[in-house]
Amino acid sequence: MNLAVIPARGGSKRIYKKNIKPFGGKPMIAWSVQAAQNAGIFDRIVVSTDDVEIAAVAREYGADVPFMRPAELSDDHTGTTDVIAHAIEWHVAHGYDPQKICCIYATAPFLQVEDIQRGAEILNNSGADFAFSVTSFTFPIQRAMKLRSDGRLEMFDPSQLQTRSQDLLESYHDAGQFYWGTQAAWMSNIPIFGPRSAPVMLPRYRVQDIDTPEDWQQAEALFQALAYR
Repeated sequence: MNLAVIPARGGSKRIYKKNIKPFGGKPMIAWSVQAAQNAGIFDRIVVSTDDVEIAAVAREYGADVPFMRPAELSDDHTGTTDVIAHAIEWHVAHGYDPQKICCIYATAPFLQVEDIQRGAEILNNSGADFAFSVTSFTFPIQRAMKLRSDGRLEMFDPSQLQTRSQDLLESYHDAGQFYWGTQAAWMSNIPIFGPRSAPVMLPRYRVQDIDTPEDWQQAEALFQALAYR
């Protein structure tokens, strides 16, 4: 069984009702639900939430909400792995056997069906425990700087000052869209960001964190520029 789990906690502080705020003509979470539906590879698409309004919107767009997430898994400190493990435990207790589980973030309006499908293929063929979306940094992280207490700048690694950019290894970061994993990996609390994970490469122009009002504005501008869907 392939299971999609979309975590969507209520009570977002920096962007009010972020998961169901209108974006591109739909509630934000609708883009994730519909991408999962259109991928055509999930036996069930579930939203894990503690919020009745989010649950209602999720159901309106065709997702299942078979349980409400408990309060102890709905605070600011609960990690994604714990939320997915809880969803898996619920399904196992109710007679399901999810073997491949994809966590899809509720704020991923640039997620493409092909990316989800490619992630499933990579997980199945690579022998990895996880396969998740990544993209490259726009600037070599080896040349990064930090702000000192006196207001001046200094490099994190001054030894890289004279290294040519083309001689530095390209670096990647989590694209924050989806995370495929086996049941055993999710339940074993294996670190997602580790050597047992395989990358699903995304182009930078389709990646945007949406954590702050500024992020939201940038995402809307990018959405319009791409004339999405």
